[in-house]
Amino acid sequence: MPIFQKAGEADVTRAILAGFTRDFEEYAETEVIIIGGGPSGLMAARDLARKKVKVVVMERNNYLGGGFWIGGFLMNTITVRAPAQKVLDEIGCPYKEFSKNLFVTPGPHACSKLIAAACDAGAKIQNMTSFEDVVIREKNRVGGVVINWTPVHTLPREITCVDPIALECKVVIDATGHQAEVMQSLKKRGLAKIIGEGGMWVEKSEDAVVEHTGVAYPGVIVAGMAVSATYGLPRMGPTFGAMLLSGKRAAEAALKEIGK
Repeated sequence: MPIFQKAGEADVTRAILAGFTRDFEEYAETEVIIIGGGPSGLMAARDLARKKVKVVVMERNNYLGGGFWIGGFLMNTITVRAPAQKVLDEIGCPYKEFSKNLFVTPGPHACSKLIAAACDAGAKIQNMTSFEDVVIREKNRVGGVVINWTPVHTLPREITCVDPIALECKVVIDATGHQAEVMQSLKKRGLAKIIGEGGMWVEKSEDAVVEHTGVAYPGVIVAGMAVSATYGLPRMGPTFGAMLLSGKRAAEAALKEIGK
């Protein structure tokens, strides 16, 4: 006797198409678009969704979490410095105290909890999607993003004429890490300056990243390592407390920008 109820290949295909089309149509025009599904982007998405903000995360890879999955040097132990362990409490991730004010947790566990927290709050996720450009409105304010499928960029040059599409929003959060891709697109037009991140200095970097998180250009908020790249701050290496707290501050800035 069969274990599973009847549903054929065509039914599976229709279900995928219907679900994807429904979601994609919903966030063609949205309140906040987050470029980058690493820890700062996911944290911002979770906090915004909890405030009933319509938010979608665009991630170029087929997985979410960035370096949050693997920690430093491919050893998947995540470190966070106090007070960022309180965020781990919020998302229900266990951790241990390694030394005073320094805590450790398995990367896959922490990352899974953060992804689930963002999704459970109502944030939408679109992966394998690459940021290409910004949508510009009056007075050069950013009013959306131009995106394409990530695999398009791996095709030979002679067959890569695949037009992207655009999504509209009120605020874009650049959570693309060291590349600061959204800010780089503005730099190419002479609309913004990118200084480039400095050398590693954990204690100085984490405070500086959180403090500088916020509006970097009309319609654009920088979060996580994109903050370091934008303002020339030191990089922090394999510790993630600032990524989480920067994501929370980015959400606060976005709420202010959209008037919620």
